[in-house]
Amino acid sequence: MSEGPVYSVRPVAYVRAGRCEPVDDRWDGVPARIELADGLDADALTGLDAFSHVEVLFLFHLVEEAEIELAARHPRGRADWPRIGIFAQRGKGRPNRLGATIARILKVEGRTLHVSGLDAVDGTPVLDLKPVMSGFLPRGEIDEPRWAKEIMADYW
Repeated sequence: MSEGPVYSVRPVAYVRAGRCEPVDDRWDGVPARIELADGLDADALTGLDAFSHVEVLFLFHLVEEAEIELAARHPRGRADWPRIGIFAQRGKGRPNRLGATIARILKVEGRTLHVSGLDAVDGTPVLDLKPVMSGFLPRGEIDEPRWAKEIMADYW
């Protein structure tokens, strides 16, 4: 990876979930809690319960340096899908190991956010939380290749 400035961030929260291993599919059936990190007050979540969804930005903390992909690969190692660059897929072996998922908000309880549809394992550091607002969603149709629809068939 190219040289450049290094930025540091601290987790704002941690995922507490029933899944401890990063298995690729069936994430909707896994309840998850996002618990604020020490130093953040429950007030940081005030008003979030008025939204149906939250975008969770997190770190793939279990990915080892050797698993980082800087070029192209077959998604999930499937040779029947095209070889594509890491930025044309959402795999966890990304250069900065950043993940982003839109999860459904179930409830806010003190310093804990209860969600469904979060594809992060127990202990995952959460770097930011953003309410999902319709004005920030894509405008117009979304185009994607056939393999992308196939990869998501059993994901949730």
